[in-house]
Amino acid sequence: MPTLACCIDAAAFPPGYAIAGDSSLPAPEAFSGVPPATNTTSSVDHSHWSPSLSASLYKIDSWGAPYFSVNSSGNISVSPHGAETLPHQEIDLMKVVKKVSEPKFSGGLGLQFPLIVRFPDVLKNRLESLQSAFDSAILSQGYGSHYQGVYPVKCNQDRFVVEDIVEFGSPFRFGLEAGSKPELLLAMSCLCKGNPEAFLVCNGYKDAEYISLALIARKLHVDTVIVIEQEEELDLVIDISRKLGVRPMIGVRAKLRTKHSGHFGSTSGEKGKFGLTTMQILRVVRNLEQVGMLDCLQLLHFHIGSQIPSTSLLADGVGEAAQIYCELVRLGAGLKVIDIGGGLGIDYDGSQSSDSDISVGYGLKEYAKTVVQAVRYACDRKFVKHPIICSESGRAIVSHHSVLIFEAVSSSATSRPTMRSFGPGLQGLLEELTDDARVDYGNLTAAAIRGEYETCLLYADQLKQRCIQQFKEGSVSLEHLAAIDDLCEIVSRVIGVSESVRTYHVNLSLFTSIPDFWAIGQLFPIVPIHRLDQRPGVRGILSDLTCDSDGKVDKFIGGQSSLPLHELEGGEGKAHGGGGGGYYLGMFLGGAYQEALGGLHNLFGGPSVIRVSQSDGPHGFAVTRAVPGPSCGDVLRAMQHEPELMFEALKHRAEECGHVNEIARAELASGLARSFHNMPYLTTAASCATANNNFYYYCNEDKNNNSVAVGDDEQWTYCCA
Repeated sequence: MPTLACCIDAAAFPPGYAIAGDSSLPAPEAFSGVPPATNTTSSVDHSHWSPSLSASLYKIDSWGAPYFSVNSSGNISVSPHGAETLPHQEIDLMKVVKKVSEPKFSGGLGLQFPLIVRFPDVLKNRLESLQSAFDSAILSQGYGSHYQGVYPVKCNQDRFVVEDIVEFGSPFRFGLEAGSKPELLLAMSCLCKGNPEAFLVCNGYKDAEYISLALIARKLHVDTVIVIEQEEELDLVIDISRKLGVRPMIGVRAKLRTKHSGHFGSTSGEKGKFGLTTMQILRVVRNLEQVGMLDCLQLLHFHIGSQIPSTSLLADGVGEAAQIYCELVRLGAGLKVIDIGGGLGIDYDGSQSSDSDISVGYGLKEYAKTVVQAVRYACDRKFVKHPIICSESGRAIVSHHSVLIFEAVSSSATSRPTMRSFGPGLQGLLEELTDDARVDYGNLTAAAIRGEYETCLLYADQLKQRCIQQFKEGSVSLEHLAAIDDLCEIVSRVIGVSESVRTYHVNLSLFTSIPDFWAIGQLFPIVPIHRLDQRPGVRGILSDLTCDSDGKVDKFIGGQSSLPLHELEGGEGKAHGGGGGGYYLGMFLGGAYQEALGGLHNLFGGPSVIRVSQSDGPHGFAVTRAVPGPSCGDVLRAMQHEPELMFEALKHRAEECGHVNEIARAELASGLARSFHNMPYLTTAASCATANNNFYYYCNEDKNNNSVAVGDDEQWTYCCA
């Protein structure tokens, strides 16, 4: 191990310490064909890399099909119509990002990151695919009724998402499911424009007001079903329906014995949070019979947990519920619908594994076939008419249509160790060390000469710990401590055990935009949306803007603790500025739950949001709606602060500062006002537009070096690209 010995014994380390040529040293282990970390982009060889290799590396074709792929330019491509998308209809995601982030005077929309990009065409395709899967299964098995689903609005209550589902699902009688009074109000309103045969399924805890609203919806000719989750709710339904003169449509939620293990199965089984036991169901039947309302019991509902991993478990649960359905028919209930609840899973990591919380071992067709077959088998054995099959498949409908885009603003690129940069040479360093530390240094040098790797690491660590203790005692200077750190880093690098994972700082709040990652360990595919025709040269983890050590993403699909990434352009460790030259990553399959669950940690608000539809224009897409993210004033107001009064207090303080002249006070007040109107996220060189609901401010300057402001009288609701 002569090279290492030479480096250790040198009076001053030369820049770069040319040690890579020593053939006796093992090369650091690389990932999937990607070379170890380097400090300059120019040293990375891109000649034997291709978009298809990136697609394989990030498993895009596994979790992203049929909606996401990598195009020949190395950018993520969106197929808005799934497998039926024609080549000219594909949307280059990077072109969308460039369009919406560029300032107005450059032809863009001036939106700031982070950014949610919605694809309503994908939403439409998911609805059509789900309906088609059930239609095919019903036809092939000779099933005697039909399928009509409902969308549980808790997955994503965004107005335009819900309205799109009602519109796109109208030909299929697709309805909505609500679990609270606000959700019930929005569902009632939206379904006024939907198919009159669509169901409005009312789940969750209910009080008199909730039940009254549901019965009013029925008066308004919305096909509303009140699902009894707690036994005491039945008395309220009977009493209020009589007072309002409404004949209710009632459902019961059954607690099945069937459940699946893991986090997503915790709501199922006999100990589940919601639902009635068999004894309670029988009491409901008896009470309805006594008041002459047994015919109102028309729906049986159950839920065995989200992300049902396998069709065998699904068949077991549906089969059990179908037996309960048949028994209730025998008892005289007017059942017409079996609501199999949620549980239709999606494959977050592309592994198609039934042993994982983030994957499932089936597709839409297998799911539908299993459900139809289980219901038909039970009903045929008991000579019961086949019921309408309803499902509440929220995650499977909305997850794919939304992509979260965020920017890496810098990275913790590890500098090349060189004792020369800190001043002291080897002799000066040794003079400050204790006798024990000098012995450690001698042992380290001897072990390096003998080529004993493990011993080198042992003595290097002992030397470092002794020097740290000396520093704490005040007998070693900061420069000498840094030199020892670099010496130990050199040893680790040469031996091949040095930590090569970098931290990429991203303009994002994990708690606001990806809360399930922090809360329950949910993993989502995260991929660079461009430069995929280049070989990623480093591995990294993602660190967000929040002042919280949990604000990082250090677990990725495939069981990886770091993500293959590219060097940031425009200087070591920094994103390139201007002209859309930043480094952008996308989090995919996050359209369900994340937006509704996100809070205001560190007072970071939600992202900007755009809707992008496929069009026949030159770029193949149109931005049909753009909504800037909440401003600093908006998030302060959400926490009961009053931005207007806060501004006045600061303005008054500026006027009290006698050493500030009138012009300076006016400029200060103007700057403070802009700060309240700007988004809380970083304004980077590559993405410097900031906006709120009233004005858009740009840090870019025009040709006359004047800042640009766009008033609220200019509309940003439609822009063709």
